Amino acid sequence: MIYVALLRGINVGGNNKVDMKQLKKTFEHAGMNNVVTYINTGNVIFEHNNLAQEELVELLEKAIADDFQLHIKVVIRSMEQYAAMMKDIPADWTNDAAMKSDIMFLWEEVDHESTLEKLDMKPGIDTVRYVKGAILWSVAKEHVTKSGLSKIIGTELYKKITVRNINTTRKIFELMLKASSSS
Repeated sequence: MIYVALLRGINVGGNNKVDMKQLKKTFEHAGMNNVVTYINTGNVIFEHNNLAQEELVELLEKAIADDFQLHIKVVIRSMEQYAAMMKDIPADWTNDAAMKSDIMFLWEEVDHESTLEKLDMKPGIDTVRYVKGAILWSVAKEHVTKSGLSKIIGTELYKKITVRNINTTRKIFELMLKASSSS
């Protein structure tokens, strides 16, 4: 089965430095197959057929702690889960000069629609949706400073998510599809 592991808070602001080549080796030594990393923010596509997602999370968090001496939280999504989420992302969402669109991948304990109630959304400015496993958030660049998006930083909820912009999210899916077609 094809999965993506999304690591929270690595290589951000000079903190929790993790070399992607070494991270790939860590995943391989932990028993993952066909491991591919994408950019420095901790996106790892891999194949594994024997363990449940919860077991994979536990195994990979331990492997990262052992190899890097860092306690990094990991979110895992299967190809099927990721594909279902991708169907709900509007095709016109971008991350460019006109729009900022982010995907907040949720830890299991906050993976429910009521999580939206914890967000400071600004009507007419923020477009926010819950889908299984994630919160989709988009705002016009001209309104970013008025958006409630940045207010999530530092909250209890923020500790239970990992964020990727829409461009990264789409590229990860492309890499997962490629891995799926070659396995």
